[in-house]
Amino acid sequence: MSTEANNTSSGLDGIKWLVTVLLIGGAIYGNHYLSQLDSVSLIIRVAVVLAAMILALVVASTTGKGKTAVNFARESRMEIRKVVWPTRQEAIQTTLVIVLFVVVVSLFLWGVDALLAWGVNSVMSL
Repeated sequence: MSTEANNTSSGLDGIKWLVTVLLIGGAIYGNHYLSQLDSVSLIIRVAVVLAAMILALVVASTTGKGKTAVNFARESRMEIRKVVWPTRQEAIQTTLVIVLFVVVVSLFLWGVDALLAWGVNSVMSL
């Protein structure tokens, strides 16, 4: 019985994705068509495109993959609230340590490069 429900869901999901693609395509075409008309303002064009895109998102969110994506977004939002963000002072100190480390490593690599270049020039001049 679950296989039958999955097949029905898959068929409906395909139709929903088709409707989603048609809505997005319609929004693009509608924007292009309405831009050709002088009597239609920019606000109306934006409203029509936004309405079509929001409707497309609503339809897409009712599919199996859409529900998974919405659930993932909710869980991500919950996880991001649990993050302990560094204070301004901690962020500045960490940044300064990284900059200092980059400068030290850069100078070291410059020194190694200069030493190797000197060695190669000495060997080549023999």
